[in-house]
Amino acid sequence: MLRSVFAAVAFVAAACQTPISSVAEEAEAVPETDRPEWRLVIHGGAGVILRENLTAEREAAYIAALETALEAGAEVLRNGGSATDAVQAAVIPMEDDPLFNAGQGAVFTAAAEHELDASIMSGADRDAGAVAGVKRVKNPILAARAVMDQSEHVMFAGAGADAFAESVGLDMVDNSYFDTESRRQSLERVLREMARTDADRHGTVGAVAIDVNGNLAAATTTGGMTAKAAGRIGDSPLIGAATYAQNGVCAVSATGHGEYFIRVAVAKTICARVELAGESVGDAAQSALDQVAELGGDGGVVVIDGNGGYEYVFNSKGMYRGMIDPNGMETAIFEE
Repeated sequence: MLRSVFAAVAFVAAACQTPISSVAEEAEAVPETDRPEWRLVIHGGAGVILRENLTAEREAAYIAALETALEAGAEVLRNGGSATDAVQAAVIPMEDDPLFNAGQGAVFTAAAEHELDASIMSGADRDAGAVAGVKRVKNPILAARAVMDQSEHVMFAGAGADAFAESVGLDMVDNSYFDTESRRQSLERVLREMARTDADRHGTVGAVAIDVNGNLAAATTTGGMTAKAAGRIGDSPLIGAATYAQNGVCAVSATGHGEYFIRVAVAKTICARVELAGESVGDAAQSALDQVAELGGDGGVVVIDGNGGYEYVFNSKGMYRGMIDPNGMETAIFEE
């Protein structure tokens, strides 16, 4: 049995002094008068994603999946819908696509089950919802949204979260629904070798958006870490770790080695640096990921500021990512 690491959420505000190799694709600071009508930015996980390790067919499949997710969220925004509805709409196709580690295609725990986590946050009122360790909810992001909209709480976990989701009428499935052969092979390899590769830790999906009213939102959802111990919770369902949104400041969704992202409180740290230190979302994200790297972790974030400026920042070898706004769509996978 692999030993899991549990860490408490800690707010870390000090800047890192040691630079690391990373990628930050920067957008110009956007004056309020030039704010885009709307914008959506997504990620499908970060890690050692090298061009030589992806066939042309698989690369095309990932690009198509990112485009599908972007279009799903954009359809909400171009029709005047909210940023919260848009990030939810964007991640659902990724939860339904076995290419990603979220929903169907989620990784196996050490006990050969699936335990999924998700969170969502509205920047307008900083309302939020999350679920952790669910086993039967077809789309965990819908359960997180239901917690936000239909309960007085922010998070439900385990069997209680599944029961809540079922009580509000969400689609429920047998745990085997999430199985895929490739994930089973990964589990067998990790248990045999008693070691994880970078790919076994990453794969979270997420989205951030700004709508026509200038409201921000963020969502994150994952199957977690291959061969994780039963009950292990990563950063994805934790508001302030993987997910945060605050109007006029920023929205963040993170992917990476969750134990480290929790300890840095990555999403809240980024927004705090923007709000209190006046940093750009790119600089703030870089500082937060520097802290993650100092502790021994890696991963990435998608971020959007209160004027719609956006960036992808990651210190891994690649991140599935994309953006869409009224002027068009972009997608990318590799470090360059």
